[in-house]
Amino acid sequence: MSEGQKVGAVILAAGASRRFGSPKQLVVLDGRTLLEHAIDAAAWAELRPVVAVVPVWLSRPASLAAEWVRWVRNPFPERGMSLSLRLGLEALGDEVEAAVILLGDQPRLPASTIGAVLAARGQRPVVASRAGGILAPPVLIERDHFHVVEGLSGDTGLRELLRDRPDLVTSVDVAAHSPDVDQPVDVGRLTSEPRR
Repeated sequence: MSEGQKVGAVILAAGASRRFGSPKQLVVLDGRTLLEHAIDAAAWAELRPVVAVVPVWLSRPASLAAEWVRWVRNPFPERGMSLSLRLGLEALGDEVEAAVILLGDQPRLPASTIGAVLAARGQRPVVASRAGGILAPPVLIERDHFHVVEGLSGDTGLRELLRDRPDLVTSVDVAAHSPDVDQPVDVGRLTSEPRR
């Protein structure tokens, strides 16, 4: 990241974990919860501040007490990822020049993927990682385009924007997208995979 440029992060972690069967935000992998892994990834990329959008029932653990981690509760998680995205960007406001959107259920996100997205800033207002022809988080949005999330709805997050507004998006090729943790079997699969 260039000297003096302030880029924050929004971690979307307010989902109901229906497929998982229990709150996956609290699932432990390698001694850290999935949410802590996402915050670690933001920290390694020197993103500040980090906004974690979580369900109202989730208590903030002592391990996440750093002043640069902000806890934002989504009172209506059933409205989907789009509401969490708006709440997170609102919490950053005009304090940052851009925000990187991360998912709270991707504990194996390589730091290099966030770095590649940050390095591609400047051509268009949105930068997304691309693997196998699919655009997905991490996604960077410049602050003067935070308003583009206002038209999103439901649980699609940025998928609609990336699909419908290619004129706004620079894509960055990465080796692979980080796998999501959607079911308990996914945790077992990731246990044997080292963080890259």
